[in-house]
Amino acid sequence: MSNNKPRTVTLTQAVNLTPPQNDVSDLPLSDSERFKRESNYLRGTIVDDLNNGLTGGFNSDNSQLIRLHGMYQQDDRDIRKERLEQKLEPLINMMLRCRLPGGIITPKQWLTIDKFATEATRYGSIRLTTRQTFQFHGLFKHSLKSAHQLLHNIGLDSIATAGDVNRNVLCTSNPIESKVHQQAYYWASKISEHLLPKTRAYIEIWLDGEKLATPDSEPILSSTYLPRKFKTTVVIPPVNDVDVHANDLSFVAIAEKGELIGFNVLVGGGLAMTHGDKTTYPRKADDFGFIPVEKVLTFAEAVVTTQRDWGNRHNRKNAKTKYTLERVGVENFKKEVELRAGSAFMTSKPYKFTQRGDQFGWYKGIDDNWHLTLFIENGRLLDYPNKPLKTGVAEIAKIHQGDLRITANQNLIIANVPAEQKEAIEKIAREYGLLDDTVTLQRKYSMACVSYPTCPLAMAEAERFLPSFVTKIEQMLSQHHLSDDYIILRVTGCPNGCARAMLAEVGMVGKAPGRYNLYLGGNREGTRIPRLYKENVNVEEILLVLEPLIKDWSVHRHQDEGFGDFVIRHEIVKPVLNSAIDFYQVAN
Repeated sequence: MSNNKPRTVTLTQAVNLTPPQNDVSDLPLSDSERFKRESNYLRGTIVDDLNNGLTGGFNSDNSQLIRLHGMYQQDDRDIRKERLEQKLEPLINMMLRCRLPGGIITPKQWLTIDKFATEATRYGSIRLTTRQTFQFHGLFKHSLKSAHQLLHNIGLDSIATAGDVNRNVLCTSNPIESKVHQQAYYWASKISEHLLPKTRAYIEIWLDGEKLATPDSEPILSSTYLPRKFKTTVVIPPVNDVDVHANDLSFVAIAEKGELIGFNVLVGGGLAMTHGDKTTYPRKADDFGFIPVEKVLTFAEAVVTTQRDWGNRHNRKNAKTKYTLERVGVENFKKEVELRAGSAFMTSKPYKFTQRGDQFGWYKGIDDNWHLTLFIENGRLLDYPNKPLKTGVAEIAKIHQGDLRITANQNLIIANVPAEQKEAIEKIAREYGLLDDTVTLQRKYSMACVSYPTCPLAMAEAERFLPSFVTKIEQMLSQHHLSDDYIILRVTGCPNGCARAMLAEVGMVGKAPGRYNLYLGGNREGTRIPRLYKENVNVEEILLVLEPLIKDWSVHRHQDEGFGDFVIRHEIVKPVLNSAIDFYQVAN
């Protein structure tokens, strides 16, 4: 390994360092760079807007700044037109996302957020997300401080769960390998804390903290933070439940004899793109090599600061780490990371992903405790008629002695259940509809983002559309004797990738109300990007496309062959080998 000392980068140098080729530093900065620079370390005039009773929202700059505090400004799009006709402001409200590394929360914390969601939000729900945390939807401006203070009082916060920072750090939820999971979760938490913004703006604004005379500084993120959002995961093979290729930085756990010895480091994954802009595309991550556990924070910081200094601050559509790697070259980026870390990557250790998704039902861990994974469709915990899911989880939390784990697939694990408590917890889960043996594998392997009515970026339905669409797919599978099988199906209301459709066997990306781009050819392991098969088609056309393909899959597939592998082998679509070059080639 190299003995070079880490490269020191001062704040004044942070936005002036230039990569070895294809420099973009001389181009004009995007407006996002302006308001971050002028924000005084994320303060802006948020306090003034909080005190402004004439509007339910924040001004243009502040509506962007609150993202770095963990909130998005939204409105109810179902009633937007009605309110406009009444000459009323849109029903502006906020979505607040908690920071919850690894998705672990205590029963006591859960009961507190459950009560708050019921009493203080417009929708009354708790939304489990693909970023392994929960969101409050429908928070009005006057309730924001109380929301942040409530989180603080139970040891949580929403810092850096949105905006141009490192977001909530994911960690494999696998409850069976308890010892390795505990070690991996430790590093997910440490990475999250290490890469957090250091500004006191959050404490001052939301927690009424004292304003200190000493100036703020951001030694890792810089005064203008990152060029774009940054996502980090820790994953334990063979289960790729966090979708490593959807993230800027992933640490793949390598264990020997039940002990974590280090990680393979994957850099440059990401799924978002822009309709009609071929300079944007999903991309798989590159494996940079192996590092020992004691180097995790050093290398995490080195990757983040390299992206900070080399990322595109001119064009936000090309600002993610994946585009930086394509622009400057993977090897150049890797060498810079090694220089800043003061040591070199070692040869990657072998590993293999064999499955994705969550393992449902009861599983026994190596510590003799039990773990119950509950399927939560679309992650939406709400009391439905004859299915009071939200109340059911609260009832479990009242008696549960272990912890709760939100998965990266919008489900919930009741973890570390003593054998003597299994019967009581299962009884509650069944009574409240949280445990249902009739739920198919297809439904369990389908996922959607929130989309309408709250997401301002939504172009088509996703969460509200998915259940009925899955029913139609279930009927097709049953018709062709595939009821016990599944297709990894994901629907997003826009091309930003929240439901990770660009790693699905069948991905649907919203284009307009009732219309989607249809992608085919991902795989069950989550290691292949699907290809566009039909553009801007309605739901009926999609079903007409899928039915004969599912029929052929049932008749001609190899043993245990997934749908995505089948359509590649039968040349229905060509595999995407290099997104930057061939993602937009014709389907076949």
